[in-house]
Amino acid sequence: MSDVFLPRHLGLKAKDQETMLRFLGCPDLEALITQVVPAHLRTTTPLHTPPAATESQALTQVKVLAQRNQTWKSYQGMGYYACITPTVIQRNVLEHPGWYTAYTPYQAEIAQGRLEALFNFQTLITELTGLDIANASLLDEATAAAEAMILSYQVHQQQRRTFWVDRHCWPQTLAVLQTRAEAVGIDLQVAETHAFNLDETACGCLLQYPNSHGVLVDPQPVFTRAQTVGALGIMAADPLSLTQLKPPGAWGADIAIGSTQRLGVPLGYGGPHAAYFATRSAYKRHIPGRMVGLSKDSQGRPALRLALQTREQHIRRERATSNICTAQVLLAVMASMYAVYHGAEGLRGIAQEIHHKAKALAMGCTKLGYDVLSQDFFDTIFLTLNDMQRRELHQRFTTAKINLNWFYTEGVGINLDETTTWTDVQKLLSLFYGQETLPFALGELIAQTSVHNQKVWMRTDNFLAQDVFQKYHSETEFLRYVYRLQSRDLSLTNAMMPLGSCTMKLNATSEMIPVSWPEFNAIHPFAPLEQTQGYHQLFEDLTTWLADITGLPGVSFQPNAGSQGELTGLLVIRKYYQQRGEPQRRVCLIPQSAHGTNPASAVMAGFQVVPVACDNQGNVDEDDLQTKASQYADQLAALMLTYPSTHGVFETGVRELCQIVHGYGGQVYLDGANLNALVGLCRPGELGFDVCHVNLHKTFCIPHGGGGPGMGPIAVAEHLREFLPTHPVVVTGGQSSIGTVAAAPWSSASILPISWMYMVMMGAEGLTQATRIAILNANYVAQRLDPYFPVLYRGKHGWVAHECILDLRPLKIQTGIEVEDVAKRLMDYGFHAPTMSWPVAGTLMVEPTESESLAELNRFCEAMIGIYHEAMAIAQGQADPQDNVLKNAPHPAEIVATNAWHHSYSREQAAYPVPGLREVKFWPPVARIDNAYGDRNLVCSCPPMTDYPG
Repeated sequence: MSDVFLPRHLGLKAKDQETMLRFLGCPDLEALITQVVPAHLRTTTPLHTPPAATESQALTQVKVLAQRNQTWKSYQGMGYYACITPTVIQRNVLEHPGWYTAYTPYQAEIAQGRLEALFNFQTLITELTGLDIANASLLDEATAAAEAMILSYQVHQQQRRTFWVDRHCWPQTLAVLQTRAEAVGIDLQVAETHAFNLDETACGCLLQYPNSHGVLVDPQPVFTRAQTVGALGIMAADPLSLTQLKPPGAWGADIAIGSTQRLGVPLGYGGPHAAYFATRSAYKRHIPGRMVGLSKDSQGRPALRLALQTREQHIRRERATSNICTAQVLLAVMASMYAVYHGAEGLRGIAQEIHHKAKALAMGCTKLGYDVLSQDFFDTIFLTLNDMQRRELHQRFTTAKINLNWFYTEGVGINLDETTTWTDVQKLLSLFYGQETLPFALGELIAQTSVHNQKVWMRTDNFLAQDVFQKYHSETEFLRYVYRLQSRDLSLTNAMMPLGSCTMKLNATSEMIPVSWPEFNAIHPFAPLEQTQGYHQLFEDLTTWLADITGLPGVSFQPNAGSQGELTGLLVIRKYYQQRGEPQRRVCLIPQSAHGTNPASAVMAGFQVVPVACDNQGNVDEDDLQTKASQYADQLAALMLTYPSTHGVFETGVRELCQIVHGYGGQVYLDGANLNALVGLCRPGELGFDVCHVNLHKTFCIPHGGGGPGMGPIAVAEHLREFLPTHPVVVTGGQSSIGTVAAAPWSSASILPISWMYMVMMGAEGLTQATRIAILNANYVAQRLDPYFPVLYRGKHGWVAHECILDLRPLKIQTGIEVEDVAKRLMDYGFHAPTMSWPVAGTLMVEPTESESLAELNRFCEAMIGIYHEAMAIAQGQADPQDNVLKNAPHPAEIVATNAWHHSYSREQAAYPVPGLREVKFWPPVARIDNAYGDRNLVCSCPPMTDYPG
């Protein structure tokens, strides 16, 4: 059939496989796999996923699931709001592979479009919050609140352990705070704001604005007391409300956090959504996640890059106070584009309209005899009800297929949003009245109510006066702006991204289509379960399949990033030992080669990190592991391993490593970053692992989105199932749960159909074949490049797994060329660099994935070989040691086309090092960026218009 998926997903034709296998000296693919993957580690049980469906069949099947979801009208609020995604943003950002297939912007010269959109996001947040600096997004509002709490704790050198929280924060925020506070030893105090006992033991306090009942409560007394004792004041604020309400900075807040979901990002049954985090300049080096900063390139032109990059976790490791992999880039881009499209006046108008309707609804409910809790609100009114009223109204609204916020037993909340019409207000009032015809005219209410809040709450300053928020309000101009930015980014639409440990494979169009369906993306995360049966069948399917693939039966989808999967898995292990009466087991052994997220997550889970040595072949040193496990026997909680190893090989003794740890009563955690080399060949549970997280945005085709969204569900052994995460609004997880780790019960649920589609279209044999081809591609690249850049580590029979590490250190000795020079020169050839200097400094780690064609693999190899010869020209005296194509790379078109050309090499060599680039060329938009200058002169948002000369 024409739409059979497997040959569309795999880049190699049968004849290409034969060519590559001949080059490798292997008779067939199975012979290669037998030598790569030790036989004693292979599973003997095939996968049990359903037979492969064609693309059209899979779309039909997922549509059936989608139609089992019911899209009722929702006024539930609680941090999640229906909104209107402008179609120009939906089609040209959310659904555009140029945006969703890009990688995290670590190579800034070829990520200028995304970085500009994130710079706009940071500017938007600083303008709305009235604070100095903002990051480029976090995972969700509850996570952002936890990060603010941790920052407060760290700022006080962990000496102040009390953190006060408004009991009227969102219940999911309170739950995540409780989980995270317990892990690091913070004393969380939940109370009414007037009862906060702020003294010298307090590191900070958090208020919701408006609060969970929709009420505006004066934060000034609390923040004044906090300032007096040196505690940080934190405000969780709805960004749309801040176009109307006095901003956090004006109230004296030190930090503001919240969700930007209602700025044009669909509900998605909980995500993905971008949280924001803003603070004062004094805390810029404590701010979690990533920040985009303005610097300059080698030509002195403005250029953007990630600021303060030394905070990345493989550098800070166990000293990290946060985790760099906590961003939602694609969703932050959407929110920033929503603000660019509407501008200040558009946002203000949307907010005023919502507030006007809420005031009319409140007045109408009062006329109908209901007790409206407060007249100080933005978009949510709360009615105090007795039990009889509550039961009767619940029945009425259920019959009308309308969801209200029934979470609070003392009454009901009604949240209005951008999609609410005056007809909706009329219907709500009729339902509250119990009859269709109201005893008053809606027009009278509209005339009697104002679009503005009371003066004490009103925002009086101007905001978003920057040029970017003024220029692009027609669709013509906006569309051109979006495509101008997109053209400044290199993504999978341009070339392969050979990033080791990142698995940048095909994100197929058929997989992406259901994300935009309203049956998936227009559902509130707290909708009653009977309305979301399609979602829950999808969860059940994915649970079954992931349990089968990993050999671990318990699965939770709550972690909404790989970093959160690590944290969650470690918290499960910690809870297991607490339940067993062994709370002293707090030592986590981590190989020195591990990615920095591992020790960062271990510290955030309350563990003591103890490094384990690796031998000269990159394998975990078994003797050192034995020594450390014995040394900390009574304290040993876990060993964190990546498998295949971070060095790109199948360590033959992995079972023995697990047995050592189990022998001392510990658990073994698998970092699932390299799961793409295991699917269908090895089951982690059979190898001895107790927990693993699964990067759905790597192995199972959810796109990276330029650095988020991600999904990091965990799979656990039977004895750990009871500790899986739960949720305060929708109960999930086990009976002895660790608590809550994300704002939504199933975190970023709306992107799970992507992985569901991938597994359904691949089937069991297809998933296994993808693993085989990934291994074949990696070995082909390794063998082709080894004569030029020696492959640093190999397995027992001389093969690599699904990735290989190329050693560039000999090249530096011979030529003075650094690994960064090679990375930047690859941009001139049209490629994103492989993973740089990790896990070994001076190397490149290459992962080609199974989706690339032989032609593309050869194009990459030829680029690397070309770079090798360019470097050797320096050693041979044919090129200047300083003025050469590598040291000056990349070469934007502006440089190549300039009248003045003073280099010792030609323009042609700079721009077209191989003939094929004359037909298709991705031009880096800027020259090499000066990172040090940007950190010395930190600028992370557009300046306000008042900073420009008149």
